[in-house]
Amino acid sequence: MNASIALALSAGHLLLVLAVAARVLLRPDREPASRVAWIVVVIALPLGGVIAYILFGEVNVGRKRAARLKEVSANLQALAQRVGPDGTQEVAERYQALFRVGQSITGLQPVAGNSGTLLADSNSAIRQMVTDIDAAREAVHLLFYIWLPDNNGCAVVAALQRAAARGVTVRAMADALGSRLMINSSHWQAMAESGVHLATALPIGNPLLRALAGRIDLRNHRKIVVIDNSITYCGSQNCADPEFRIKAKYAPWVDAMMRFEGPIAAQNQFLFAGDWMGHVDEDISETLLRGGNASPAGFVAQVVGTGPTVRFSAMPELFQSIMYAARRELLITTPYFVPNEAMLDSLRATAFRGVDTTIVFPARNDSRVVAAASRSYYATLLDAGVKIFEYQGGLLHTKSLTIDGEVALIGSANMDRRSFDLNYENNILLVDRPLTGALRARQLQYIGSARQITASEVDAWSRRRKLWNNAVAMLGPVL
Repeated sequence: MNASIALALSAGHLLLVLAVAARVLLRPDREPASRVAWIVVVIALPLGGVIAYILFGEVNVGRKRAARLKEVSANLQALAQRVGPDGTQEVAERYQALFRVGQSITGLQPVAGNSGTLLADSNSAIRQMVTDIDAAREAVHLLFYIWLPDNNGCAVVAALQRAAARGVTVRAMADALGSRLMINSSHWQAMAESGVHLATALPIGNPLLRALAGRIDLRNHRKIVVIDNSITYCGSQNCADPEFRIKAKYAPWVDAMMRFEGPIAAQNQFLFAGDWMGHVDEDISETLLRGGNASPAGFVAQVVGTGPTVRFSAMPELFQSIMYAARRELLITTPYFVPNEAMLDSLRATAFRGVDTTIVFPARNDSRVVAAASRSYYATLLDAGVKIFEYQGGLLHTKSLTIDGEVALIGSANMDRRSFDLNYENNILLVDRPLTGALRARQLQYIGSARQITASEVDAWSRRRKLWNNAVAMLGPVL
């Protein structure tokens, strides 16, 4: 009897493993490397692998939530084409393809007539936001992945309360996981009592029940501020002090944030509206067409929003398109680097065709796993001629690309699989020599505080270190 039960359990276990393996192979929009990695995990760790796949194997925010977010996005698409003058013909022909890629992702066309400023540092960015919020006359919309109840976080709280007291419509949204300290604090309740409309992005609820409805680690990683539909901010800056007390040992966190005016603000408003209406039963679409006027001397820019309910592989496709558009120089800063094969090949090809290609990473990363995976790619990048620097002055958190001193991409997206597949991200693509030049100068400042990594140094790493780095990278597709 016991032998029969054991045999039945073994057969059932085998059938379960085979069923999960079949699902891995049949799921659409999955890279071969990801399929192989998950098959290895499921077979090598039958019970643990099956549980891991159920919890983390599929990009699923929940059927009802996904349907609502997609419906809201579709309804906003018709309005999207009415924002700002189409700037496609105002940029060089070789850059027009970049904006076509961006438009295919979010449905937002490139718009002309914008102005922008790269802010000095994290504290300056928060001070400028507070100043703009204090000058708001109609509406303030704000969304952050991480919003902490620290000095900068509370300064923004106070500014929102003052705006609401003046009769300004204020809507603020924060990710349920990244901003849990603020959401669970007295400041959150105080904002609600002062008239600020609040919402939580991707609420978790009961973690066990939530896991059954969709992945708990799919997050809203965006950082969006829109004021009177005419001013907006975009970059890597969370609503927190650079000392970042929840991970203080890596401080300071070094970010870059841009302040924009013009039709691009209305485009960022579409991303905010999509997130807000996807979680709150309030239609704010009528506010989307009231925005700042285009300046005849302004530059062309485009908002690109990606996420689990947007087209698969959208973010890496944009990154790769920018790389292939470079003719003389490509400068990249990113704290988290776990590329797919296509992106790795794009970087190598860019360097091989003679483009001066440089990537700056933080020397100390708050994720030991991501740091190891990133360094597993150093040898092959250096072999292609890519220059690698590690920033020494804190955790370099800036996510930026510039090419040829003309085109820039700034925003929330990292070059890792979380930003590719799991997180909602927001970025702005622009063509403007002065603003791109300012961002490029900031990138060069980072390089000035960084140490260059050489091929001989990487070759000298111990076998144990190389084994760890490569083993972690091998599991990158399941991270």
